[in-house]
Amino acid sequence: MSSRIILIGPPGAGKGTQAARLSEALGVPAISTGDIFRANVKGETELGKLAKRYMDAGEYVPDEVTNSMVADRLAQDDAAEGFLLDGYPRTSAQVDELDHILAAEDKAIEHVVELTADTDEVVARLLARAQTEGRSDDSEDVIRHRLDVYEEQTQPLTDIYRSRGLLRQVDGLGEVEDITERILSTIR
Repeated sequence: MSSRIILIGPPGAGKGTQAARLSEALGVPAISTGDIFRANVKGETELGKLAKRYMDAGEYVPDEVTNSMVADRLAQDDAAEGFLLDGYPRTSAQVDELDHILAAEDKAIEHVVELTADTDEVVARLLARAQTEGRSDDSEDVIRHRLDVYEEQTQPLTDIYRSRGLLRQVDGLGEVEDITERILSTIR
């Protein structure tokens, strides 16, 4: 069974944890744009060198570079039967590009899972994580701003995928195992 899934949710909702668990349960790779960027930069690929220039300047990596890296990653053998995307697409233009990439292989996204979580709970999680990881720059104000930006940027994506009948909203709070089961039950 193939599975082509996008996992979205606010910072602190547990996407990374769930991506790893779902990857194992479904037998597909969890692909995060952060990992793709790091692998390309570390491997000193042409795209990695280009992305590094933007990242070193503190700028966003342009869609063209990000799209190329994602297309390259999705073309790898381990993603032939499916994948779980975390952190891509982030814009409606990237949604269009992902559609184009997959259509070239006569494939399409099957599910978009949005982990939902109470804002105050997410803030508490991120503050605890910041303290544990020694990230003094993650104050409550900064975290709440990041959550506002996430909401603003993600709304157009959830609207697109909801209109296609692909969006599945899953409560991201509770025991890790329970959340995984909730996700799996919505996509099977």
